[in-house]
Amino acid sequence: MNDHPGTAETIRLPVAGRALETFGLSVPRSFPATPARAFNRIAYSAAHVVADPLAAKDPWLDAPIDWDATIAYRHYLWSLGLGVAEAMDTAQRGMGLDWPTSLELIRRSVDASRDVPGALLASGAGTDQLEAGAACSLDDVLRAYEEQVGAIEKLGGKIILMASRALARVAKSPADYEKIYDRILSQVRQPVIIHWLGEMFDPALAGYWGSADHGKAMDVAVGVINAHASKVEGVKVSLLAKDKEIAMRRRLAKGVRMYTGDDFNYPELIAGDQTGDGVGHSDALLGIFDAIAPAASAALGALAAGNAAAFHEILAPTVPLSRHIFGAPTRFYKTGVVFLAWLNGHQNHFVMVGGQQSARSILHFAETFRLADRAGLLTDPPRAAARMRTLLAVHGIQG
Repeated sequence: MNDHPGTAETIRLPVAGRALETFGLSVPRSFPATPARAFNRIAYSAAHVVADPLAAKDPWLDAPIDWDATIAYRHYLWSLGLGVAEAMDTAQRGMGLDWPTSLELIRRSVDASRDVPGALLASGAGTDQLEAGAACSLDDVLRAYEEQVGAIEKLGGKIILMASRALARVAKSPADYEKIYDRILSQVRQPVIIHWLGEMFDPALAGYWGSADHGKAMDVAVGVINAHASKVEGVKVSLLAKDKEIAMRRRLAKGVRMYTGDDFNYPELIAGDQTGDGVGHSDALLGIFDAIAPAASAALGALAAGNAAAFHEILAPTVPLSRHIFGAPTRFYKTGVVFLAWLNGHQNHFVMVGGQQSARSILHFAETFRLADRAGLLTDPPRAAARMRTLLAVHGIQG
């Protein structure tokens, strides 16, 4: 049994060694439904998509989306004061979600955002319309980037310039990255967010910026960003290494934001650190904010009110949850995000684009359940337990 203040709800969960333990669910935390004040950090949640399990399509080959549930979740994030980073890897971009479906998702989100005063929305532009191995030259990559950037700008959308698998494959040197980014950044209509996604999230992006050494790669990235500072609002770094993020943040040109993508160390990076030049901090563009949205909103509200202690107290129990969800192989983290959305009633099924609900083991799900409970994030314990029991039953376990 867990030792947190509990409800009457218990469930039998698997543990290592093929055994079961009785777990008593905690009383969920009560988080504000809307922020009491504006945040003093910009915070985007990279949002997941809700699959349509009743579509007569093969899930490994197609990406049927429940558009109503998907857009409703974006309204939920906006209601909490969070921005939406659309059509990113959390939405299984390039991992089940193709470019035509991504563009439709972006169109629908842009339309929905117009009904929400102050809604933050930025959308991913990449090169994933190129078939695997189809890019033969830098010109192919450039045309693909230009197509997606142009399509999103035509919708009135803000750009997150995503890392390109095709560029990682065809580039021969740092100069090739400089050429592509120089060209794209010289053309964009408004400042963009550049996304450096590490190989732990996508192995095809190993050696991005022309080097497997993150320090040397950072030199190239900082050079590109600072040379185009007027066209770069910020950079999202997803390397799961706080020291690298802080080092890069301190080198950015004035006015260029660092958006943390570190799902292991986000509280301290958002709170900030003391340097010789004062306090530096990161803003946020995080996949884990999809799964912990109420806690993230409450913590950011506390930070804006000057209550750093409350900020850390709220987020501290979410860190073990996040580190578990984003554990290796990190690219499967989307499964944990959607699992929690299902447990908390944001969708009525646990089915994912590409069938990726099967990407994690039942032991992984059981630990996700425990950690979410300990963070106070299972909003309706009886519902969460009932849904967990159905998943256990599929695995031959009576919970």
